[in-house]
Amino acid sequence: MVTLKSEHELSRIRTACGIVADVLEMIRRLARPGVTTAYLDKEAEKRIIESGATPAFKGYGGTRKRPPFPATICASLNDEVVHGIPDDRPLREGDLLSVDCGACYQGYYGDGAITLAIGQVSEEAERLMTVCRQALELAIAKLRPGVALSEVSRTVQGHVESHGFSVVRDLVGHGIGSRLWEEPQVPNYYHPAMTDLVLKAGMVLAIEPMITAGDWRVRTLPNRWTVVSRDGSLAAHFEHSVAVTRNGPEVLTVAENSPLGRGPDG
Repeated sequence: MVTLKSEHELSRIRTACGIVADVLEMIRRLARPGVTTAYLDKEAEKRIIESGATPAFKGYGGTRKRPPFPATICASLNDEVVHGIPDDRPLREGDLLSVDCGACYQGYYGDGAITLAIGQVSEEAERLMTVCRQALELAIAKLRPGVALSEVSRTVQGHVESHGFSVVRDLVGHGIGSRLWEEPQVPNYYHPAMTDLVLKAGMVLAIEPMITAGDWRVRTLPNRWTVVSRDGSLAAHFEHSVAVTRNGPEVLTVAENSPLGRGPDG
């Protein structure tokens, strides 16, 4: 069931999203050749706790099929699309690093992601990041009351494929609020068999294009979390949590919404 958020709920989601954005900005400053994703993870957890929140991903999703996620951020390198587990491998010149972060503040969640170039990257990598970020921006612009959710999906797919890249089909965006994952699912591609809905003011959606430079098909590594492109091609991932309002979309994952603001280096 899709829930519409009250102003009380939205204020807490807004703060949670601001904390996520603040952490991602910090990681943008810290990520460089020689730094490990384990270090980035440690700093992210510290920043979230300093903000009065808790990491949303750490300990998430333990089942008989896979263990709980062991880290605060997802740190996905190169052909890793999502759910990369931070480790002691140093980042290298030319890497693409996708970082996904979630925070829980007073019972409400925020979620966001960015892809970063580590040093100088290939022309293809630069184009992939640019197209993915543009797809997110175009999708956000569609988030108005009365618009069909399928129009958002069509927008992402059309932009990505027009530039020769592929949209991952096995992973989708989602609603967010008092749970990290809520209805509705937000696919980045369109199929006539999909269930559609009309956007309403009060919905909060995590919009997250996940794209590859090659084929859209993916596989999961033996750690049962990390999803990689099946053909080994580069991947990019950008995400904002966005409120649908009567006046249009409000992007919530901005650092100004964080209790700590942009930090000392802001």
